[in-house]
Amino acid sequence: MESSAGCLRDTSVVVVTLESNEVYIIVSLSTKADTQVIYIDPTTGALRYSAKQGYDVFKSQKEALDYVTNHSKWLCKSTTYASAILGYAALGSYAVLLVATRLTAGIPNLPGGGCVYSVTESQWIRVSLQNPQPQSKTEIKNVQELTEFDVDGKHYFCETRDITRPFPSRMPVQNPDDEFVWNKWFSVPFKNIGLPQHCVILLQGFVESKIFGSLGQQEGVVALTARRSRLHPGTRYLARGLNSCYSTGNEVECEQLVWVPKRAGQSVPFSTYIWRRGTIPMWWGAELKLTAAEAEIYVSDRDPYKGSAQYYQRLSQRYDARNLDAAVGGNQKKSALVPVVCVNLLRNGEGKSECILVQHFEESLNYIRSTGKLPYTRIHLINYDWHASVKLKGEQQTIEGLWYLLKAPTVSIGIAEGDYLPTRERIKNCKGEIILNDDYDGAFCLRSHQNGVIRFNCADSLDRTNAASFFGALQVFMEQCRRLGISLDSNMAYGYQSPGNNAGYVAPLPPGWEKRSDAVTGKAYYIDHNTRTTTWSHPCPDKPWKRFDMTFEEFRRSTILSPVSQLADLFLAAGDIHATLYTGSKAMHSQILSIFNEEAGGKFKQFSAAQNMKITLQRRYKNAVVDSSRQKQLQIFLGLRLFKHFPSAMIHPLHVPSRPFGCFLKPVPSMFTSSDGGASLLSFKRKDLIWVSAHAADVVELFIYLGEPCHVSQLLLTVAHGADDTTFPSTVDVRTGRYLDGLKLVLEGASVPQCANGTNIVIPLTGPTSPEDMAVTGAGARLHAQQPSNPFMLYDFEELEGELDFLTRFVAVTFYPAVPGRGPMTLGEVEILGVSLPWRSLFSHGDGAARFIEHVNGQTKEINPFLSETNSNTLAAVVTNDRKPPSLQSESSAIPLIDLLTGEVILPDSNSQPVAESVVHEGSDLLDFLDDVVTQPVSGGMNQSKIVSSQGPSDNGSQQYIRLFKLLAGSDWQDRSLDFMESMKLEIERFRLNLSAAERDRALLSIGIDPASINPHMLLEDSYMGQLYKVASSLALLGQASIEDKITASIGLGTSDKKSVDFWNITAIGERCSGGACQVLAETGQAAGASLTSSSSMTSESIFVCTECRRKVCRVCSAGKGAHLLASYNSKENSAYNGVTSQGGSVHGNSADASSNHSATLDGVMCKSCCNEVVLDALILDYVRVLISQRRRTRAGDAAEKALFHVFGLSSRNLIPERDEFLKSQGTATKVLEKLTDGEESLAEFPFASFLHPVETAAGSAPLLSLVAPLNSGSQESYWRAPPSISSVEFVIVLSDISDVSGVVLLVSPCGYSMSDAPTIQIWASNKVDKEERTCTGKWDMQSLVTSSSELCGREKSLQDGKLPRHVKFAFRNPVRCRIIWVTMRLPRLGSNSVNIERDFNLFSMDENPFAQIDRRASIGGEINSDPCIHVKRILVVGKSVGREIVSSSQGSDQVNAKNWLERAPPLNRFKIPIEVERLIDNDLVLEQFLPPASPMLAGFRLDGFSAIKHRVNHSPASDVDIDGSNSLLDERLTNPAVLYIQVSALQESHNMVTVAEYRLPEVKANTPMYFDFPRQISTRRVTFRLLGDIAAFSDDPSEQDDSEFKAYPWAAGLSLANRVKLYYYADPYELGKWASLSAV
Repeated sequence: MESSAGCLRDTSVVVVTLESNEVYIIVSLSTKADTQVIYIDPTTGALRYSAKQGYDVFKSQKEALDYVTNHSKWLCKSTTYASAILGYAALGSYAVLLVATRLTAGIPNLPGGGCVYSVTESQWIRVSLQNPQPQSKTEIKNVQELTEFDVDGKHYFCETRDITRPFPSRMPVQNPDDEFVWNKWFSVPFKNIGLPQHCVILLQGFVESKIFGSLGQQEGVVALTARRSRLHPGTRYLARGLNSCYSTGNEVECEQLVWVPKRAGQSVPFSTYIWRRGTIPMWWGAELKLTAAEAEIYVSDRDPYKGSAQYYQRLSQRYDARNLDAAVGGNQKKSALVPVVCVNLLRNGEGKSECILVQHFEESLNYIRSTGKLPYTRIHLINYDWHASVKLKGEQQTIEGLWYLLKAPTVSIGIAEGDYLPTRERIKNCKGEIILNDDYDGAFCLRSHQNGVIRFNCADSLDRTNAASFFGALQVFMEQCRRLGISLDSNMAYGYQSPGNNAGYVAPLPPGWEKRSDAVTGKAYYIDHNTRTTTWSHPCPDKPWKRFDMTFEEFRRSTILSPVSQLADLFLAAGDIHATLYTGSKAMHSQILSIFNEEAGGKFKQFSAAQNMKITLQRRYKNAVVDSSRQKQLQIFLGLRLFKHFPSAMIHPLHVPSRPFGCFLKPVPSMFTSSDGGASLLSFKRKDLIWVSAHAADVVELFIYLGEPCHVSQLLLTVAHGADDTTFPSTVDVRTGRYLDGLKLVLEGASVPQCANGTNIVIPLTGPTSPEDMAVTGAGARLHAQQPSNPFMLYDFEELEGELDFLTRFVAVTFYPAVPGRGPMTLGEVEILGVSLPWRSLFSHGDGAARFIEHVNGQTKEINPFLSETNSNTLAAVVTNDRKPPSLQSESSAIPLIDLLTGEVILPDSNSQPVAESVVHEGSDLLDFLDDVVTQPVSGGMNQSKIVSSQGPSDNGSQQYIRLFKLLAGSDWQDRSLDFMESMKLEIERFRLNLSAAERDRALLSIGIDPASINPHMLLEDSYMGQLYKVASSLALLGQASIEDKITASIGLGTSDKKSVDFWNITAIGERCSGGACQVLAETGQAAGASLTSSSSMTSESIFVCTECRRKVCRVCSAGKGAHLLASYNSKENSAYNGVTSQGGSVHGNSADASSNHSATLDGVMCKSCCNEVVLDALILDYVRVLISQRRRTRAGDAAEKALFHVFGLSSRNLIPERDEFLKSQGTATKVLEKLTDGEESLAEFPFASFLHPVETAAGSAPLLSLVAPLNSGSQESYWRAPPSISSVEFVIVLSDISDVSGVVLLVSPCGYSMSDAPTIQIWASNKVDKEERTCTGKWDMQSLVTSSSELCGREKSLQDGKLPRHVKFAFRNPVRCRIIWVTMRLPRLGSNSVNIERDFNLFSMDENPFAQIDRRASIGGEINSDPCIHVKRILVVGKSVGREIVSSSQGSDQVNAKNWLERAPPLNRFKIPIEVERLIDNDLVLEQFLPPASPMLAGFRLDGFSAIKHRVNHSPASDVDIDGSNSLLDERLTNPAVLYIQVSALQESHNMVTVAEYRLPEVKANTPMYFDFPRQISTRRVTFRLLGDIAAFSDDPSEQDDSEFKAYPWAAGLSLANRVKLYYYADPYELGKWASLSAV
């Protein structure tokens, strides 16, 4: 980033909404010279930015605006002009963009440059998305509530400086302190597209500055900044005291910055002072009464001081300047401690309601001192009853008393002083700490630091706090001015001007002053180098902190009061802001701040009583009525509890790679000659398009080339038809693949319902599934069963795993009509949705790529101190994703896995054994159970070497699985049945052995065991299973809330203690209690088989104390710490969504329950004897769900790793340059590319370009895709080569867009060419895949070039910066407009000496090498090979892309013909069949309809879309690294998408129910009518509809969930078939007459 002083312009943001409802964000930053265009995908809401010049990067805002609007203002639906982007989020059916439309400069120019802006006016822009996935009413309501969040006047930011830390910050602007960043979650979408600077870092609170001074005095600037902490957000009665994040309600950091402005080029002296304000740091609250009486204050009766030490620890770490002061070496002495002074302003008189808080405040500090957790922090409490003092002594004496108490701590803590040096050449003269970074040109020199902090509090940290902090800060302000040489002494001062009264004190000189002696008289005089003047008087004769010793009247008489009034105005405004944020009203009792202004103070007092009463009533109303809504707004804005507020929305919306750079490889036939070949079907701009296929088409096949490789997840179709809706296709097939050859079937015969025109339907897609797997497991194998089994409630026991491929590039979509040969089919827009890897970030110098490179090279290893160690868990192989991709070589297993959404790398842990110790643990923190997520030694005594070996081939794993099954079942394993707990433990072992469900079933079938016999769903009663499902669902949400709080709590702390009992604590097969010190002995029984653990291995087991029965308990007999959450949940009988509120709220001591003030039951360890059976079962069920999730993520990680391998190759993992080298090479590669292309574009760069067909590649060669990778990717020595047996290869390259191609450039391999391997080159061009339609552009003979130019021969020397690599350019005679390029390379035949040099190539020689036969080594190592082969390093296609223009719709006669054909009414219409009676059974999932005898032939049925949603969270987090799946590479719901089927059966003459048809249901918005025709018309008296599929994956709106205990199955009510199905028949409406209008369906 450029310096703020050198800003090019003011930041400008233009949000353009086109008539097509597409939204573009045009951003021109003040720190950049160009303009970026960000596109909001109208389907999913994903932000799209490709960094392509002329497409989304422009020279000016006007140029960008003209491009977006196509130079026509009539295309604009609306335009919003703004000054900053504050955040963005896609939330299902809507996306919201927050922009600042009006700003006020709170601090116009900080020392060193930079303006702090306050957001005066903002605007929420809500974008309706075309995503048809169902969304609950609550989610839609929450989107509306989010847009009502009040931003104006209460938030501020700085584009170019970090203001989240005390001034001056040591960190750059893009590395803020998360405690004070309020839009962190809101800014993530911009970071994901590589534009983090485009969304400012938003703070909540107050900022303003004032210029002060008097006539003839030096002027200064005072700025008051108040940063509100986000660690405990909430309103007055919902956020008091501590929460589970170790932060207090209404916590604010205040900073008073004073500096003397100077001319350009001069040093700027400054001084800063920090203090805090917040509620009392312990667990307490207040219960609001409906009457006008005061709220009743209560303190948590159990462990009210839990987390208080961590709160002070966070303060101590932030304000610890002991080492800094020692380094400065100034007149400040190094302090041994960090003082934290708490000024408590509560009423402490007898009978006062706040007295209980004062007592507990003192006890909490005594408790902290007794623990010894803060050895270097000194906490001092000052109790000062503000209201009582004002009432008894008056305001003036109250202020004097406060000054008396504050003097010692204020002087001890001190203030920070320093200078801003405009040039860094002056650093050598700095006698202090030097601070500099790239945000500004100069540097800061800090001469002294503030060590410690003073903290003010009253009950709410509002009115009294603001007044007391003002008078404390006023004294500091006086001292700051004195030290800066700004005199605020008035002419009425007495006794304080004379240096003789200073008791020998000599004040230090201000910055820029020097003391000298007169050569004649020896008298001292002083030189002001700032103004080049001299004086005999000391410029600062005053005693430091002298006004602390004055009475109030002395202070007023001796001080120029205008600066004091200006400072009071700042505090008045800040007090109102803080009061409004916390209570919804302005501050009270503020008249005391105007006490120095007699005129203003008198007027203030006249209205203060009435004003205070008015404010009191306002607060009471808002606290009782509005606070809950404001609390929800805060949570959503901060990204908290998203799993509760938006349970179905995707955290990372899908991409739509089929546009804008996707295309059809073959034209789509149409009945009209003036069509565009089907290109409009992929364009959102033609959303209303109705495409008419050729006459009587039996099939329409679309071959789609995706603009970017991805894992294809969904097919979205827009229903388009005329008056007859039966012209839309009836079924669809989908095939996908990396190349056009060998596309794999992923969807066959999926039903496409007949819907209203313009309806959007989504068809979920899985990866290709093995037929062998489908034969042995999966619900698909039983779809046609006459009596289908009940859906799996707990988890998918028979999950089929489809192949995941992030390099999918081609999609073939085949549509079939309902009646073949009936007539043309109509189509609407076709969209392919998927998940892409961050290729642009990997190929660029973005932050994500930098982290990726640093991790791969081992330079840094980011370790979250809260992340559990997984090496002690036998299931760590699953959790840590340490599986090796099957296609990679053995050495690739050590390669770290990459979280490519964040650019971070997960490095594998070492296989070290845990060290056990015999220690008695009395208790622990609630959140400590998250320190050891998935860490328990599940198979404690198992040999670790066996575990490692188990990660080998699946056959080995299957054998081990069979052995474990026999061991668990015992000697009679053929006849014995397992119970629920045993079957679940066997499932855990399956995941440990890395077996899929199909591999498990094959293993069991091989020994004659029916897999259904170990299915946990078959081993429980339905009523108990329903209860278990609810408890496990509650555990999942409570676990998510707890770990979310834990992550937030780590801000500012970063340390955590490891515990031995984790969240689940599942024991392994055969693991048992060995007795000894354990008094519970809950797991003493021997398993059916021999124990897997030896008793000796358990002798050193850790011993704990049960928090319930107080008995000693070993780890084996202990329940997981998740049991505490469930114990509290069950005791309160709350619903599943209770306890998932804000981070603490008004709940104190309990992060899981929103209505309890008890916390002790959540600490420590609970034995299994004290746990309910359903709690223990819920823990193991939750653990299995976690392992399923981890397996899915492992599969996604393996797929990503394989994708990287096929682009970079194995060598890239060791040869990717370091970060600095990478950034340097990025700029060098850009310059080299410009020279190679002669200033034109490179049209064939991955990921936008790819190959149409695979090409056989030699072993050890660089991958095929490396030929089109950017220049700076991969190793300089790597290159592609064909096997020696191949004499001819053909590269078919699909360009990134339709382009005018002017030539092709081949980069020569590092080994160079010789006469034996110099190929003949032939190039063709076309827009279609058919070879017959391509055009030859030229043929070249490389042998002639080798003969005439020695530069192409021999090994290439290392390149210097900016030097062109060896290459050959084949220029076309004339540019060719095309999308596909064929490049054929043929080796010369033996004995051939033909030479044919064309004039259309340019040759640039690089090295001088003699003609000689050279040896070629594999590009990534290997044996030397001298056999001739085809080889090349890069293929560049040079030219210019053509602007994409959507061809207008059919014109002339075609348009008339289309309109006439589409408006033609169908011969038959649908009419409802009356029903005699209907019956719902099986929890409303089965509907039976009985028809009258004279019913017409049934033609089909109407089904209205379900209102149930796909919930995102169904298990506790696996670790605190990934909360709510936000950092996962692929949403779990996409890895194995939930699909519903509806089976229709009819009663036939044989009195048997016969299946008529089964329909795969697409996803549509709730209550969307869908019409399904039967394969043939039927006559029957009884029809049964049965809903099948992944029913457990759906849930209801949280506000509408039915928690009735009488409901055995917890299926979503939104899946009920009640009033949702209607049968119909076809008839001529003219024959029915008036009856037609009454019975239409």
